[in-house]
Amino acid sequence: MKVTLHTNHGDIVIQLHDDQAPGTVENFLAYCRDGFYDGTIFHRVIPEFVLQCGGYEAGMKAKPAGEPIKNEANNGLKNKRGTVAMARTQQPNSATSQFFINLVDNDFLDYTGESIQGYGYCVFGEVILGMDVIDEIANVETGSTGIHRDVPLEDITINSVDIE
Repeated sequence: MKVTLHTNHGDIVIQLHDDQAPGTVENFLAYCRDGFYDGTIFHRVIPEFVLQCGGYEAGMKAKPAGEPIKNEANNGLKNKRGTVAMARTQQPNSATSQFFINLVDNDFLDYTGESIQGYGYCVFGEVILGMDVIDEIANVETGSTGIHRDVPLEDITINSVDIE
């Protein structure tokens, strides 16, 4: 299954790995089906690391997310360039709606064991079209907004999402 993020910078097509991260993919698809991501922004852009989105509207207004899901990071998928993974807090099973796209290979985010430090971040998809869009976004100017750092100075918005 695939999803297309229609952004104000171009389209990003993500191939989902529901065979390796079924609960995570279903969670992501539920947000997509509900229109949750429509109007959300890429709120964290760190070159040579990640682009993060899925939790804020313009003006860094937080969107209310659903219940946290089980971390499926022990699925064999690695945080390589172009992969899509769930964002979370320090608690391994705290992911809700936010996700990130790896700009480089981030092996230190991979699962290494059943501990707070080793649990990793669950990869559940990969960008199959639109890495040029990703790379363009990675180079935008960023600054701080309140307590948030690495926020793009101009909104990079997910306008809508299509599921194939």
